[in-house]
Amino acid sequence: MQKPARSKGTCYAETLTRVSAKYSTMRSVRQSYNSWSATYDLVENKTRDLEARACREILSGISFETVIELGCGTGKNTEWLAERAKHVTAIDLSEEMQAVARQKINAVNVSFKLADIKEPWNFAGENADLITCSLILEHIDNLDVVFEQAAERLNTGGHFYVCELHPFKQYAGTKARFETDAGLQVLECFTHNVSDYFHAARANEFSLVRLEEWFDDENQTTMPRLISFLFERSP
Repeated sequence: MQKPARSKGTCYAETLTRVSAKYSTMRSVRQSYNSWSATYDLVENKTRDLEARACREILSGISFETVIELGCGTGKNTEWLAERAKHVTAIDLSEEMQAVARQKINAVNVSFKLADIKEPWNFAGENADLITCSLILEHIDNLDVVFEQAAERLNTGGHFYVCELHPFKQYAGTKARFETDAGLQVLECFTHNVSDYFHAARANEFSLVRLEEWFDDENQTTMPRLISFLFERSP
């Protein structure tokens, strides 16, 4: 039997539902990080600390003057970047996480801005030599949205640094989470395969410069905790 055609009203309602779900997810992520901000820097967090090490090791070998930092959080990488760049635009979804960063960092060459990177990047006044993206893509369902805008906002020959929870960890069920008085809070997350990053990069004319896996205590007999990519904007 042929299925009845859906009315325009039904299609419109489904579109509104998808849009509502997207904004509901991002509100939930923002609210969760707002709550997490009070303890984020105070408790043990192997993922946070290992990413800070990865960022410094990967980026210490390249030069840059202008930086867009996506997911600045409480500023774990912001000050280090500011010491090496003429200007850093530090972006985060959570006003409370960024408030912690603002208290710690008084550098005149850092501009803090609140933004949802799934929306148009109106926060970027000029193109950058480097865009960094740290531990936030697990909250983004469509990587193409981020890679496309990164390509548009990078100078030719500029670099796009991405460091995220390793897919192996995601397969095992690991997600961003934190303890509260009410119990363990687990954030909304999406699993991205290694090939997903490559497909998004290739579709937006990025070439891979470096790929690294990061292990707890440098023990390569265990499951890697993080994976990092350094992409270059093709001419």
